[in-house]
Amino acid sequence: MSALYGTPMRMEAAESLIVKHRARWTRAQFDRLVELGAFDGGERVELVRGELVAMSKQGVPHGNVIETLNEVLMPRLVGRARVRVQLPFVIDDESELIPDLAVIDKRLPRSEHPSSAFLIIEVADSSLRYDRIVKAPLYAAAGVPEYWLVDTSREQVEVFSGIKRGAYGRTSRVTSGVLMVPGFPGVEVRLADLFG
Repeated sequence: MSALYGTPMRMEAAESLIVKHRARWTRAQFDRLVELGAFDGGERVELVRGELVAMSKQGVPHGNVIETLNEVLMPRLVGRARVRVQLPFVIDDESELIPDLAVIDKRLPRSEHPSSAFLIIEVADSSLRYDRIVKAPLYAAAGVPEYWLVDTSREQVEVFSGIKRGAYGRTSRVTSGVLMVPGFPGVEVRLADLFG
């Protein structure tokens, strides 16, 4: 277990927390593990419905799409919204995800992780099914009005929208053309740029 931790001084405290813990994790406990350096060895971990879930490694297409999205969205939204790349997003007391990109209100406090967003984007190759079945309902429950799931292998984007009773009511697959960022007229992403 010691291979999980980067700082020996904190390793014992973090290990003790993990070994003694048998119930579901809360976000406060998860944040404490992060503070103790439990994942300083380079592990990418999310808290999903009370469970610690290792995130899959990123392939080259995955990284390229994230880079392109950041290059397209950041300059167009500067001063209007904040674009967060692979940073924590709070769902509830048992879930803290790390979406690939989140477009959030620029006025949200920087003293805590955001729990609301205009748009969440996940880029998937091997994690497509998981991002669709597990993460989409979580983002809907958090009230995120639109969720894009970028499928790098098929070069398409699944767009989840139309929240009704805490679930997305509409899903569409976009294979060409442009995607409009909700809440920001004129801010768009061309699929040709995304997969070019």
